[in-house]
Parts: sequence; C-alpha cells; structure tokens
Amino acid sequence: MTSKTVFGRVVIAALALAIAGYVAGAFAGGDLIDATIVTKSGRHPIRIELAVTPKEREVGLMNRESLPRDHGMLFRFDETRDVAMWMKNTLIPLDMLFMDEHGKIVTIKTNAQPLSLDIIPSERPVRYVLELNGGAAARYDVSLGDRLDSTAIQGE
Repeated sequence: MTSKTVFGRVVIAALALAIAGYVAGAFAGGDLIDATIVTKSGRHPIRIELAVTPKEREVGLMNRESLPRDHGMLFRFDETRDVAMWMKNTLIPLDMLFMDEHGKIVTIKTNAQPLSLDIIPSERPVRYVLELNGGAAARYDVSLGDRLDSTAIQGE
C-alpha cells in the first residue's frame, strides 16, 4: 500500500467519524439518559436529553427537523417557579409536560404549534418541562398526576 493510499484511508476514516459525531450532536445536543413516564396505562420508557444551563434551555429543540418517537428533552430549572415556553424556531409539533420538583405532571400542553411565538405558561410553579413529539402524551395516555421517573429528577 502506498503512503498516498494510507493517507486517503485515514482522511476518509476521520471524515466518517466527524460526520457521525455531527449527526449525533445535531440529533441530540447532549447525552441521552433513560427515563420512564409512569401513567395509569403502564410504564413507558423513553430517552431524554437534558437542558440544564440557561443556554441549553434557550435553544431547546430549535431547528431540529425530527425527534425519534421515544425521545424527548427535559428542561431542568434551578428552582420551582412559574415557567413560560414557546416554539420559536422549533420545526416540529411538541407536547409539553410541566412537572413539580418530584416529577409529577401538573400541566399538559399538547401539539404546540411549530414556529409559534405564543407563550405557553406552566399555569403553576414547576421545576421541570419534558418536551416530546406532538401526540406522544396521547400515545402514552398521560394525565395530570402521572410522573416521570429519572435520575435527572433531583427530588427523588
């Protein structure tokens, strides 16, 4: 094998790794962790990406063209407080589950309109917001009082 061939293979391998990393990063801006939505109909495992810093919460799921069926983003706030969300630069419809410090669902907003600048209020103080694909709350049969089990919920 010539040095030119070896160099070419190294460049191709490096590009493949870079593209794979970019795709994974574009799809899930951070590491995914396991979580479970617990409803009257059962336990529904999902994978969540955390948004814990002000910048991560600001960007959220903006500019993503899709979200896998069993994935979501959990927004974790530093304190229990009133929260307002919106869909600015968000390209896919989302369900939002607003939760207290224990992960108990206290407000549900379904099928939030992509690209809307309308404010979506928590309606009461919350610590977490879980964003899922539009229609997921109905698919999982989510009701007020259900909960999210996850190591990301600090009150557990």
